[in-house]
Amino acid sequence: MRLRGWGPLTRALAGALTLALLALAGWVGYERYWPDTSCGRGVEERGPDAECVGVTDGEFVFHPALEEVSARIKEENDRVTGSDVPYVTVAFILPMTSDDEVERRQTLHEVQGAYLAQYRANHRAQQTRPPIRLVLANPGRNSAQWRPVAEELRRMADSPEHNLRAVVGFDVSTRTTAEAISYLTNEAGIPMVAGPLTADDLGNSEEHIRYPGLARVVPDNSDQAAALASLYSNIDPARTLLVEDLREDDNYIASLRDVFGRVTSDAPNAPEQFVSPPDLTDEGNLPNDFQRMVATICTSEAEVIYFAGRNVQLRLFVNALGARGCAEKEYTVVTISGASTLRTDPEFDWGSLENDVTVRYATIAHPDAWTGENAPGTGGSPEALGELLDLMAETGQGDVEQLTDGRAITMYDATLTAITGIRNSTGGEVSVPALEDVGNSWLRMHGGGKVEGVSGWICLNNHGDPHNKAVVVVELDADTEDIRFVGLAWPQGAPPEPDCPLPNPD
Repeated sequence: MRLRGWGPLTRALAGALTLALLALAGWVGYERYWPDTSCGRGVEERGPDAECVGVTDGEFVFHPALEEVSARIKEENDRVTGSDVPYVTVAFILPMTSDDEVERRQTLHEVQGAYLAQYRANHRAQQTRPPIRLVLANPGRNSAQWRPVAEELRRMADSPEHNLRAVVGFDVSTRTTAEAISYLTNEAGIPMVAGPLTADDLGNSEEHIRYPGLARVVPDNSDQAAALASLYSNIDPARTLLVEDLREDDNYIASLRDVFGRVTSDAPNAPEQFVSPPDLTDEGNLPNDFQRMVATICTSEAEVIYFAGRNVQLRLFVNALGARGCAEKEYTVVTISGASTLRTDPEFDWGSLENDVTVRYATIAHPDAWTGENAPGTGGSPEALGELLDLMAETGQGDVEQLTDGRAITMYDATLTAITGIRNSTGGEVSVPALEDVGNSWLRMHGGGKVEGVSGWICLNNHGDPHNKAVVVVELDADTEDIRFVGLAWPQGAPPEPDCPLPNPD
């Protein structure tokens, strides 16, 4: 039936309106059943928590705490890509969406360290070619979504638009981290410089190259323990005790168990053991467990306790030790760099230290290491720290106070090492080096080719580990509620020679 008053124009408008309504209904249905998972360019929602993971040039901000430094990275990248000079890309990979306050703070410091190395390379280095573009890669909490992110980095390495030539990062020694590093180095063939990864098996050895093209800038657990043993060689083994976490799937814990197990092999009592939850921030029932453990420790002759576990469990143990019943006894807890987060942990009871408890640990870096009157003449220099402080002042990213946790320093040094390897592989008509040439450049980073890191000289051996790298020893100070620099220790017992030679492993 034809409606009166509906001419051709009216019918056309009605038809258009009907189509628009149908399109809107279709879009609503699509959004309901196939929602948009894009967070921004290069970033998508993934995993059960719908985290925004992926790779960005700074345009997308993974967490509000990273907003300012992301903007600075974006600004620098736009300047680099806006030039006619061929550039290369360095990817900085790290979980960036944690809800934990301590982890968020250290992540900010680490990203700032990487940015400051990029800024230095493009504005202050003697050699400024090729320009360095820095991208941020977030693999999600606990790096659970590492695979799609690593695959994107592989595509960027194959792309002449991106020219990705190195990956820097990761700061937790877990099986997931090991899987991601294995993919990037073995399958994708991308050179990599790790951050504060200290597990012995997250590196290479003379006998076994697990991760071809991987370099590390911090001493592993064995080197840190050897340095501590050298510094405290007068400790009576009969007064020592090992407290160890038995949890599996954690390379850091397993490596530390092995190392401290050797250090305390002559202890009279068997190790005190516990099992932590798989979530690195979960306390589980350990507060009660540690109270009972401390009661047992009070009945022993132990005075020096070597702790093989992560930072949350260390905090719970020290809190329990400070509240012990045997208040007349004095205890020193010795561990390594994982303890660095205690100073910013709001749940740590500083009052525990006032009850004759000392927490002393080897750490990855400290700004006082090369500035004191007793600083050695080799192994590092105050000039490297001075340059980093100048960069911070110039860019407004960070200050000397934040350097005490070592995170910004370590990631600055790691990114600086990657950039040095890239630029050492260019010259003449080669403006963008091949991936394998960058990986091979680690072989030249000793002697006159050492990297002057803020954490100390980075003299890589033939399998990419730092040789006789400085180990910083600090302790927690209850008066300032901060850490206090104690001194430097060396895996080989003494600082390296001025030219940083590599000894023959035979």
